[in-house]
Amino acid sequence: MREALRGLTLRGRAFLASGATAIACAVLLGQPGLTRVGVLLVVLPLVVAVVVGRSRYQLALTRSVVPAVVAVGQPARVRIRLSNEGTLPSAPLLLEETVPFTLGARPRFVVRRLGRHRELDYQVRAELRGRFDLGPMTVHVCDPFGLVRLGRAFSSTAPLVVTPRTVPLDQINLTAARSGTGDNRPRAFAGGSAEDVTVREYRRGDDLRRVHWRSSARIGELMVRREEQHWQARATVLLDTRAAAHRGVGSAASFEAAVSATASIAAHLTERGYAVRLVATDGRDLTAWQRASVQAASTATLLEALAVVDTTPSVGIEADWLDGPGAGGLLIAVLGALDGTETAALRRLRNQSPAALALVLDVAGWAPARPEDIASPVDATVLLRQQGWQAAPLRAGERLETAWRGLAVSRAGIRLGGAT
Repeated sequence: MREALRGLTLRGRAFLASGATAIACAVLLGQPGLTRVGVLLVVLPLVVAVVVGRSRYQLALTRSVVPAVVAVGQPARVRIRLSNEGTLPSAPLLLEETVPFTLGARPRFVVRRLGRHRELDYQVRAELRGRFDLGPMTVHVCDPFGLVRLGRAFSSTAPLVVTPRTVPLDQINLTAARSGTGDNRPRAFAGGSAEDVTVREYRRGDDLRRVHWRSSARIGELMVRREEQHWQARATVLLDTRAAAHRGVGSAASFEAAVSATASIAAHLTERGYAVRLVATDGRDLTAWQRASVQAASTATLLEALAVVDTTPSVGIEADWLDGPGAGGLLIAVLGALDGTETAALRRLRNQSPAALALVLDVAGWAPARPEDIASPVDATVLLRQQGWQAAPLRAGERLETAWRGLAVSRAGIRLGGAT
């Protein structure tokens, strides 16, 4: 009953105040008819509060998001199924969904009569990457007169992952930088047939069903077919997560441009068959690289990892991750501002990689400098080239495809799109 009285709406409180005033005036003026009106105005909200307070609704809610993973700027549809598991039809319900402010205004629904179940849906669109929780849903039970409103909340939520925006990139020749894993890396022989590549000498315990009789007859020794281990190229994409190396806030920050560029490069390399590893400048492995074996991450896994990455207060570039599992192969870095103190780390990264490429953001074009930014930035493109990197700048407002093509042109002997 106390909860119901606290749930009196402005209209319900106005009824109580009007009724009390009418009764007081009737007593002072000696108008018995006005007394009956006053009693009615006071009793009606109290009776409604008792009825609504004693009502027990058994409601169930399920929520689904399609698709559960979207890119920045793409919509997602949320479908809600509300069921009445009680025996009596429900009173009018006011539903309010809790969503992060970056996804828009809170959706509200009015259900006049629920019956057994009702399906509702709404659409969200995010302009910022991240992982968001949709819900919980708050249900307000109202009486037909609008005098009492009680709120009850469900605890269930549904996740929505918003990945960075990606753009397709031109194919550039990276075959010289291939470095991979596998015991049976493809190789050619001066003589012999293709069968020589797929057989080996018989070892004790080998299954006789794997014996390759044609090769055994030709060589004169028992040969068996090898269980080939596929060789796969590796690539590491290094993202500059230093807060001092970037400028701007929100979706217009240079860090968001760096994340988008990293996502585009990672997706491009994955489509070309590379096992891609994402590493932050503070040494964090963003893709949870497996220590037991090099396991390729899918494009979806890479994008979901980049959806939640954020800047760190670290000021240096770590290179200790080079000694960990999965190191080696092509290295592509997406960097912000540099001040020259990173020279040793950049040199080590270059020496440990067969090829090192870098996209350098000209962060000065994103926003004015702040006190916490790098105080004396240097020409990062020149610094990287002095350490043996192939570098190209990415300026504010410039298309990533253009900077990528500039990176390809800056490499001697690289072909762009199949042309020299």
